[in-house]
Amino acid sequence: MPVDVLFLLKKLLSVVLLPPLLPLLLIVCGLWLYGRRPRLARVLAWGGVLLGLLLTTPAGVDLLSTPLERVPVLRSTDLPRAQAIVILGGGQRLHMPEYGGPTPNRITLERLRYGARLARQSGLPVLVSGGAGSDKPGEALAMARSLREDFQITPRWLEARSLDTADNARFSAVLLHAAGIHRIVLVTHAAHMRRATNEFSAQGLEVIPAPTGFFYQSSAGSEFSDFLPNATAAYAGWYTLHEWLGLLAQAVRGLQPLKPFAASEPVSGARATYNQKQ
Repeated sequence: MPVDVLFLLKKLLSVVLLPPLLPLLLIVCGLWLYGRRPRLARVLAWGGVLLGLLLTTPAGVDLLSTPLERVPVLRSTDLPRAQAIVILGGGQRLHMPEYGGPTPNRITLERLRYGARLARQSGLPVLVSGGAGSDKPGEALAMARSLREDFQITPRWLEARSLDTADNARFSAVLLHAAGIHRIVLVTHAAHMRRATNEFSAQGLEVIPAPTGFFYQSSAGSEFSDFLPNATAAYAGWYTLHEWLGLLAQAVRGLQPLKPFAASEPVSGARATYNQKQ
C-alpha cells in the first residue's frame, strides 16, 4: 500500500498536540525561556504541569469528556427504524499468537460486544469498518473474525481500507448505498460519536447513534482519588482531547457541524472507565 503523506503528517501533528508530549513541550519551552522571559517561562512551565494533571486525573478528564458524551443511549424502539448496523474499529493488536493472528484491541472489543448485542436483538445486517496502514491486514478482518467466533454474528460487509473516521464513512457509504441502505445504527464510543456522526451524515446516511464505552461519571470529584493521576485516566484524557481536535479539524474542513443530540444532559447511569476503583 502506498504511503499516504497527508495521513502521516496528520499523525505527526497529533503526536505534538496530544499528551504525553504536549504538556512536556510546554514545560521544556518554559525552561528554555527562563533566562530571557522569566514571566512567560513560568506561565508555560506551570501551564504544562496543570495541563498534564488535567489530562491524567478522573476529575479533570470528566470536564473534557462530559460535553462530548451528551449522547442519548439507544432505545429499543429505535432499532426497527434502521436498515443496518455499522461498527467502527478502534484499533487492533497485531501480535497475538495465542489467537493465531491479529485481534481487536479492547476499544474495538467494547464496540463489537455492543454491536453484536444489537444485531441479536434486531436481526439487522452488520458492517464492520476498519483498515490499517502499510501492508498490515485491515482491522475489519479481525473484527469480522471476532464477531463470528466470539459473538456468533456474521457481518455482511467488511470495509478494510479506511485509515481514519472520514475514510470509515466514505468507504462504508459506498457499500451501504449499493445495497439500498440509507439509515444506520452507528456503534462507536460515546466520546467519538459526534465526530463519527458528522462524517456519516456528510455521506448522505441517516445516523441513529448507539454509543458505548462512556468515560463520564456523575460522581467525579466526590472522592480524593478522583484528583490523583492514574494510567486509565491518562488514556481517557488522550482520547478525549483527540476527539476535540478531530472536531476542530472538521470545522476547518468546512464540514457541516452536527446539531445537538436530543439529550440535554449527560447520560444517566454511565460509568467511567478511567477510575482505578473499577
